[in-house]
Amino acid sequence: MTSLELHIDGISEGQRIAEEFAFGIRTADTPFTFGPNISPGIRWSGGPDGTKSYAVIMHDRSVPTVFDDANQEGKTIPADLERMDFMHWILVDIPATTTSLAKGVESEGVTPKGKDTGPTTNGVRGANDFGMFMASNPDMAGNYGGYDGPAPPWNDELMHEYVFTVFALDVETLGLTGVFGGADARAAMEGHVLASGQVMGTYTLNPDLL
Repeated sequence: MTSLELHIDGISEGQRIAEEFAFGIRTADTPFTFGPNISPGIRWSGGPDGTKSYAVIMHDRSVPTVFDDANQEGKTIPADLERMDFMHWILVDIPATTTSLAKGVESEGVTPKGKDTGPTTNGVRGANDFGMFMASNPDMAGNYGGYDGPAPPWNDELMHEYVFTVFALDVETLGLTGVFGGADARAAMEGHVLASGQVMGTYTLNPDLL
């Protein structure tokens, strides 16, 4: 498969993601507070012949499968606990003429109850996975569209790895409507990916890992 050359402003392969792009940050007074949560500017090389659209997916591949001890004083999440994917950003049906997204266009901060899903000027937004974690908080519950950045448990012993991937697709639209998630987008892309490129950044709120 052909590779796309992907650049993310301010995020280098294997390096720590700046707090500017984080949903959660640590301060001297608290292990977690809301961060700036700005979506980074990204750009990629044009896809091969036949490219009719692009899709962007960002996911954390290091999220614990059990959250009972998450963010609990006196407890830790062991590094060897089984992990799963957690979606932070799903944007599909990006026009083939687009090969960049400016900083801040998919998030300018933490939005209570989430940013809108569905069609935008950049493409069609899916729902990231923040909705399921905010469901018990009436002030924050909702469908979270657009970009929402890193916010790993502050007592996790494992450094989290965030993977940004751009896909060149041979269809103009994946036909996804309503509130769809990352798994839906991945399934719809099967058999349509002509090329892809990715960048992985790291993030933690555990001071022992910094």
